[in-house]
Amino acid sequence: MISMSPFVEDLFSRYYSDRQDLLATVLTHSECVAGLALDIAERKGLEVDLDFVRDAAMLHDIGVVKCNAPSILCHGSLPYICHGVEGGKMLREAGLEDYARVCERHTGSGLTIEDIETQNLPLPRRDFCPVSLEEKLICYADKFFSKSGNLREMKPLSKVERQMAAFGEESLRRFLLLHSLFS
Repeated sequence: MISMSPFVEDLFSRYYSDRQDLLATVLTHSECVAGLALDIAERKGLEVDLDFVRDAAMLHDIGVVKCNAPSILCHGSLPYICHGVEGGKMLREAGLEDYARVCERHTGSGLTIEDIETQNLPLPRRDFCPVSLEEKLICYADKFFSKSGNLREMKPLSKVERQMAAFGEESLRRFLLLHSLFS
């Protein structure tokens, strides 16, 4: 189990106090993402702030509480695709800009303005691709764990590649660039 910093616990308490079912799902998923990200960072000798990686990975999906995805216990009003941007807003309100950027930039293999426009996504028209090494690492690790089914089961690379390819050649290309950094 990944330990959480007190400020991370406080944020989850603030937003999930009446959503213990969803909280259990989000925390399990986030612990798996954090564990993989930390393992990769240590194995590859990456020069990253491990505490930041742990806490940002724990918070990357905090925005799902405001989204509608009943299959994973989300009963908010926003489309699920908005969870990253919404999490970014929540963390900015708490004065956590670096963590907010992780939330916004972890969806898929990142989202470009072109992705948003061609897929007519209900997101602000700006680039949401991971920039920092920490953002890229968390975005990459996130692709290997689901928020449904066996939450702790790591997806095989072939399944992740198929899922990224379903969103287009550019999405897969961006994922493969992340894979080349961290595999």
